[in-house]
Amino acid sequence: MRSLFLFILLTISISTFSQKIIGNGAVTPRMRVIIDNDFGGDPDGLFQLAHHLLSPSVEIRAIIGSHLRAGDFFDQSTTQAQNAARKAQDLVNVMGLKTTVPILAGSNVAMPNDSTPVKSDAVNFIIKEAMRTDTKLPLYVVCGAGLTEIASALLTSPEIAGKLTLIWIGGSEYTDLAYPPPNYSTPEYNLNIDIAAARVVFNRSNVPIWQVPRDAYRQAIIPYSQLLLKVKPQGKTGAYLTTVLEDLMKAVQKYINLGETYILGDSPLVLLTALQTSFEPDPASSFYSMRMSPLITTQGTYAVNQSGRMIRVYTDLDVELMFSDFFAKLELMYK
Repeated sequence: MRSLFLFILLTISISTFSQKIIGNGAVTPRMRVIIDNDFGGDPDGLFQLAHHLLSPSVEIRAIIGSHLRAGDFFDQSTTQAQNAARKAQDLVNVMGLKTTVPILAGSNVAMPNDSTPVKSDAVNFIIKEAMRTDTKLPLYVVCGAGLTEIASALLTSPEIAGKLTLIWIGGSEYTDLAYPPPNYSTPEYNLNIDIAAARVVFNRSNVPIWQVPRDAYRQAIIPYSQLLLKVKPQGKTGAYLTTVLEDLMKAVQKYINLGETYILGDSPLVLLTALQTSFEPDPASSFYSMRMSPLITTQGTYAVNQSGRMIRVYTDLDVELMFSDFFAKLELMYK
């Protein structure tokens, strides 16, 4: 009962918070969202989280801090998930949410193989939320990094596959749809966080997938000049987000020159959920290809799966809608 009470408080808090900014109750939640991201890694996850928290059409059910690949540049510790959860909590505090948001740490390590789930409160929560029968709001699990928690949930309770939609930022290009960037990495960064988990989701489950592969999420480019004009001046939240990104730009300068743009590659998670069309809800201004789900190999590459189910693979994203909405919500927050 205490757990249920806390989640009711969360829903009221976030809904009230975002509705105060937009519409005074004219916009209410029409979907449930579980956010799973490596908030201790690339700062793009924090921008995505802030944007989701400012979006009144989504009912955020939980925020999960997930791990990076072991030894990752961003966090070489053995407590990556806890650190990610702490970063998410820091942002929630900066934004001034009045009640405690349930932020859960996922596993600190990848799955040992594609048949052994990890155990965590985050996995249990995904299963419990998917199995609810007291709401008709559709459930989206949105993942901006690895797939450890959702894969473990699907292995533990395969029946949840038909009760949610997974939106994932990750995976390399499909050769018939796009070319990889110069000096590209294989496997793609997010897939490489937990290849076994990706194999569960793609090869062994029937969960509906909306995939945003590397060629698509790289479209979410923002110039530093716009960060200075549209984000940094917007109160504590804008200053916090910009400073985190500026600190990274300075830290890596002796290794790599990032230039004057940055890819906020996790922000499409907001575009594909909160910014769906009013009638016949769907991300109508972004384009995707319906294709047979590939098999993920043990090396993290794609192979043909003759019996795979159809998945959405996004090819073109409405970045203008996504960023204009983010800038507007930040400005409204501090008016």
